[in-house]
Amino acid sequence: MSKRGKAPSSPRRPSPSSFRSVRSSLPPIVEQFRDRVLHSSTTAQIVDRFRTAQAKPSVRRLFLVWAILIGVTGLLTLNLVRLQVFQSSGLLKQARAQQTTFLRPFVPRRPIIDRNGNVLAIDRPVYTLYAHPISFKSPKTEVATKLSTILGTPAGDLLQRLNSAESGIRVEYAVSESAADRIQALQIDGLELAQQQQRLYPQQSIAADVVGYLDIDRIGQAGVEYSHKNLLERSVKSVRLSRTGSGVMMPDRIPGGFLQMDNLHLQLSIDSRVQRAAITALQPQLKKFNAKRGVVIVMDAKNGEIRALAADPSYDPNEFYKAKVEQFKNWALTDLYEPGSTFKPLNVAIALEAGAIKPNQIINDEGAIQIDGWPIQNFDYSSAGARGASTITQILEHSSNVGMVRIVQQMPRPTYYAWLQKIGLGQLTGTDLPFETAGQLKDQKTFSESPVDAATSAFGQGFSLTALQLVQLHGILASGGKLLTPHVVQGLFDENGQPYWQSPHTESKQIFSPQTAQTVLRMMESVVQNGTGKAAQIPNYRIGGKTGTAQKASANGGYIEGAKITSFVSIFPIEAPRYVVAAVIDEPKGEDAFGSTVAAPIVKAVMEALIVADKIPPSMPDPAASPSPSPTP
Repeated sequence: MSKRGKAPSSPRRPSPSSFRSVRSSLPPIVEQFRDRVLHSSTTAQIVDRFRTAQAKPSVRRLFLVWAILIGVTGLLTLNLVRLQVFQSSGLLKQARAQQTTFLRPFVPRRPIIDRNGNVLAIDRPVYTLYAHPISFKSPKTEVATKLSTILGTPAGDLLQRLNSAESGIRVEYAVSESAADRIQALQIDGLELAQQQQRLYPQQSIAADVVGYLDIDRIGQAGVEYSHKNLLERSVKSVRLSRTGSGVMMPDRIPGGFLQMDNLHLQLSIDSRVQRAAITALQPQLKKFNAKRGVVIVMDAKNGEIRALAADPSYDPNEFYKAKVEQFKNWALTDLYEPGSTFKPLNVAIALEAGAIKPNQIINDEGAIQIDGWPIQNFDYSSAGARGASTITQILEHSSNVGMVRIVQQMPRPTYYAWLQKIGLGQLTGTDLPFETAGQLKDQKTFSESPVDAATSAFGQGFSLTALQLVQLHGILASGGKLLTPHVVQGLFDENGQPYWQSPHTESKQIFSPQTAQTVLRMMESVVQNGTGKAAQIPNYRIGGKTGTAQKASANGGYIEGAKITSFVSIFPIEAPRYVVAAVIDEPKGEDAFGSTVAAPIVKAVMEALIVADKIPPSMPDPAASPSPSPTP
């Protein structure tokens, strides 16, 4: 039979043995299909099932990847919401802090000048010299020798400093600009000059108790430097500047004019000429009588301006670190003392104003009396004895304690106490200088019930005040009966002398009538002419005054044996009072140490300086002057 006519043979099935032969070489998924293929009817079904089995793991992996991507996207979205919504303000602040900076430029402190324009305090650039011996290329001895000629410090001292460490040694503080230039010209490796500002006080110790000083951190610690910080520090606001990524400021973003400074200065009422004259007069007397300390105060009788406030010992504010701590205290307004006889004119004014006495009244001066069992006598009772009938003027002339007790006894004690309060005892003066202490006065009940308290107050003991308050109280008499506020600050002025801000001061309060004040002034003039104040006389000038020599109270009660405080207060010219001048000397030594011998000559010298400084003409003779009436028994 031909091939064309031959019937096709049926397809051949694989035998089971052929599957078994490859079983071990097939993957597990193929084994699954092997069993199914053995039972399949067609090859197509086998292929479809095989593809489906292969696709299931791929779908799971796809779903897993998509789940991860969606989760990550969700987390990123939540983080963006947190950053953009909930933390946006905080992040904005951080970004601005990184991109900007606030610059507050250093601005020198305003100068302080006296009433005549003389500089009392001013800022100047200085340098601190540091040494790093580890970088020296020359021997230390050579470096010390070269620096010694510039700094004016012994080479041995400098060498000792250079040997103290290998680096970071502060050799000298406050090197001047000229000295710094000379040090730089040496070109010595290992020397470093750091610029800074320093407060310079050209008058040195002359006005230290008024001006004060700045410490090393440029913080005022005393005087006007402390009390008027707000006027001396220029108000310069911080400026926000942009920075580059490396932190460098961008100069094109700096606003124009932010470094401009005003030319204002703080002017005081202090007169350096009078201040210097006060120190010159004070120091020899302190030395002569071996006194502990002294102070001189000059106040304008018209407005309360302090023309001078000079104390000795004092300190140089340029070298405040060399002074003793107690020298920083302005004891003229911090330390209390009993004024003694310098308070007697005020008691006379109180008695006159209260109507308790008349100007021409006669008082019996027994010389020695007892009040409530306590003995009281005149300082010269052992030599002068009882003076008997005396005028009010004579009682002041002789500084009679007994006479003053009899004057005060003319008033009820509550009335007298009320007047002591009215003139300001136990209160602050209101001065613009810092750290003032209020005087001390016993309570009204104790004072009113104790006859001896009123008696001792009559001659200035049993209460306490400051030297500044003593001047203020005598200012009542000099100003026509007005209580003035002593002050030193006049205001801020520009370079042309035009006021920018003037210091407001409390209005004066009328205490005594002008007639009472004038009457007491005439009595004080007689004290200088005929009494204990003769040492203050100046030819052709009418001067009133009162001496004082008081026991020094102890902090533990009672009085210090042999210790006293002498003082003298003057008012001049009497016909038209312009100044109150006072000198208070603490613990002068010697049998001849009294207000008339220790303090009065100082006041006289200061008044002479005022006459020259202000060109005060001589006084005209008093047409109403007449001899004191003779006392009658």
